[in-house]
Amino acid sequence: VDTSHGISLQNGAVPGEQGKQEKSVKRGNWGNQIEFVLTSVGYAVGLGNVWRFPYLCYRNGGGAFMFPYFIMLVFCGIPLFFMELSFGQFASQGCLGVWRVSPMFKGVGYGMMVVSTYIGIYYNVVICIAFYYFFVSMTRVLPWTYCSNPWNTPDCVGVLDGNLSSRAALNLTQLLNTTQKRTSPSEEYWRRYVLNLSDDIGNLGEVRLPLLGCLGVSWVVVFLCLIKGVKSSGKVVYFTATFPYVVLTILFVRGITLEGAVTGIMYYLTPQWDKILNAKVWGDAASQIFYSLGCAWGGLITMASYNKFNNNCYRDSIIISITNCATSVYAGFVIFSILGFMANHLGVDVSKVADHGPGLAFVAYPEALTLLPISPLWSILFFFMLILLGLGTQFCLLETLVTAIVDEVGNEWIIRKKTFVTLGVAVAGFLLGVPLTTQAGIYWLLLMDNYAASFSLVVISCIMCVAIMYIYGHCNYFKDIEMMLGFPPPLFFQICWRFISPAIIFFILVFTVIQYRPISYNEYVYPTWAISIGFLMALSSVICIPIYAIYKVCRSEGDTLLERLKNATKASKDWGPALPEHRSGRYAPAFSPSTESHLEVQPLQPEKGQSEAAAASPVQGSNGSAHSQDSRL
Repeated sequence: VDTSHGISLQNGAVPGEQGKQEKSVKRGNWGNQIEFVLTSVGYAVGLGNVWRFPYLCYRNGGGAFMFPYFIMLVFCGIPLFFMELSFGQFASQGCLGVWRVSPMFKGVGYGMMVVSTYIGIYYNVVICIAFYYFFVSMTRVLPWTYCSNPWNTPDCVGVLDGNLSSRAALNLTQLLNTTQKRTSPSEEYWRRYVLNLSDDIGNLGEVRLPLLGCLGVSWVVVFLCLIKGVKSSGKVVYFTATFPYVVLTILFVRGITLEGAVTGIMYYLTPQWDKILNAKVWGDAASQIFYSLGCAWGGLITMASYNKFNNNCYRDSIIISITNCATSVYAGFVIFSILGFMANHLGVDVSKVADHGPGLAFVAYPEALTLLPISPLWSILFFFMLILLGLGTQFCLLETLVTAIVDEVGNEWIIRKKTFVTLGVAVAGFLLGVPLTTQAGIYWLLLMDNYAASFSLVVISCIMCVAIMYIYGHCNYFKDIEMMLGFPPPLFFQICWRFISPAIIFFILVFTVIQYRPISYNEYVYPTWAISIGFLMALSSVICIPIYAIYKVCRSEGDTLLERLKNATKASKDWGPALPEHRSGRYAPAFSPSTESHLEVQPLQPEKGQSEAAAASPVQGSNGSAHSQDSRL
């Protein structure tokens, strides 16, 4: 033992943690705790905080939306966040490997992978549009400042054109008509030039080559940052997770100094309490919490699986969740101060100047930026921030898929070739994103955003709660957490995990089904076939769960269906902490120490495994009785 301590000290490990060194060589670990927290913040804080949250807030009754939002955060968001982090960290496995806890539910892991695939495809398209705006901002005058471009229509009225004063001479009715039809140069630039929007989702038109080029750029950037897995991305997040806050603060200070900013912020914060009775508001609050925290995407399990076994993920989950929601609210101030200024400038209500979805970030913002001195600089900064916010999430989405594939195959060869797996996934993501750069691309993007990534998440996390709490057993899971963190989860979390979170999730699901309205984009209403595709995308991730469960039950041993069900849901033998030195208590290899620990350790270091098993056998003898009881249960 002394010699092995000597060796591991040379390797830079702590005495008594011989396996860890080997483990981190194999699978990789975070360089330190800050890397994990920053990556998770970068993952949770994404484009949604800028272009989804303020828009949801504006659509769902301003300040009244904060109420369901924070209720969902406390009773659903933070508990699920903590559950996923502890789940991944305990088993040190990606979103497929963790389901050794109850093999029948591995379909949940596949569902998470499908969701991450959809989001990964369209998320990078939004990043690529941000890249495009970033590149075209490198001019003396921003291209969406004036109405004198070939793509502009007669209805275009620029904020800086001075047209408003000259038109004041016209009679009042005409002026009112022009105000109603008024489009801003930034909106026309976005719709008529950048997207060159077609009239229908089925009319794809041509691929917009500038966007295609930017899509290539964004996938290359994501690939290069993940080329060494968490080793390389852990270094990148020091910049990508912190710099957006600098830019937000600059824009906030500039925003609140504008005339009319207070009106916008009042619109953002003044509650319309009648909306709180609308189930859609609660549904939006819940899906925004899921969407924003990244619950049920599989990314949290994946990121936590690279943690040290004893890391305090309880503290991390609270820090990250609250940072994420605070960022959403903060970004809302930045956006609404600018919307208020624009509304004041045009003499209309704040609700008239906002566009839906991504258009908020690519129309309202760019227009406001033309009003600032040295506007190209602000524009470059702003879109750089959007790029960084998007990349932080995109890293984790890609890493989720790669980790799941590598952990699932799990042999020496694929671990060595992980970079090629990353490359393969990136190339596939790029090719699947190409249709989203066509003239109908934005329709497809919003279709994916609305269907693929909303309520399937709710179903997945509900089933995950049930599987861990009721099938695996809450007592077992609380003991696992105590073994890992040194204390059981606080009572509030125990109650939330067992009753409140699944109940809330279920009620939202029911409400949403009742309150469902088909999707539209501005005046365009989606045809039935497109909405059917949307439902198929939503269904494709959820359908993995029953399909895999049926497959697993059929493959299980047992004469009756009940026996098969029991065997299919029972935790497999290799469930538990990944490293042999953490497998104590009921995970201690009790019956035949040599074989079981050999099984567990073989891929890491066969000789060490056997010597450790031999050294530890007296302890296991005393644990034998307890262990046999556990396995009978």
